[in-house]
Amino acid sequence: MGNIRSVSKALERVAPQERVEVTSDPAVIRACGRVVVPGQGAMPDCMRQLAASGAREAVIEATREKPFLGICIGMQMLFEHGEEGDTDGLGLLPGGVPRFPAARMAGLKVPHMGWNEVRQARAHALWEGIPSGERFYFVHSYYPAPADAAVVAATCEYGVAFTCAIARDNIFAVQFHPEKSQTAGLRLLSNFVQWRP
Repeated sequence: MGNIRSVSKALERVAPQERVEVTSDPAVIRACGRVVVPGQGAMPDCMRQLAASGAREAVIEATREKPFLGICIGMQMLFEHGEEGDTDGLGLLPGGVPRFPAARMAGLKVPHMGWNEVRQARAHALWEGIPSGERFYFVHSYYPAPADAAVVAATCEYGVAFTCAIARDNIFAVQFHPEKSQTAGLRLLSNFVQWRP
């Protein structure tokens, strides 16, 4: 959804020796070495498209078996439920995806759009060469709220403190857009291509 072309082009740039394939074909997903699920737009549309394409189960399998990177809605869908459209996610991580609370935004606009500091919560291979506090590009009105603090890999502040990256086993997912985040974003994607969880 939405940012697929820019993500694929960014991956081709950081890994010219690898074949990057854009697909919703379950057989292709199952055959690949690693999986990136980008998403931009509305979570209900993304979940409908995932089911309609037949890719839902293949994506779930990938989260258990391969290096997996979720971006934006590709991160949000890992959780149990999203407030946007009252939508069920994949339920792979406990927690939900609430909307930024209007009462606590102190004049800040929603969606959260633009550059913001990402504070790393713990070391991870995908942070290699990226200092804590580096700025990444965000576009979102909803944010992940994990029930398990152990999965939090980074946080950000926008009216409220929120989780902007999670990590568990072979899964890494971010609320920001590495493909739009210049040098730091390309480094994160390069780290993902080399990651051996």
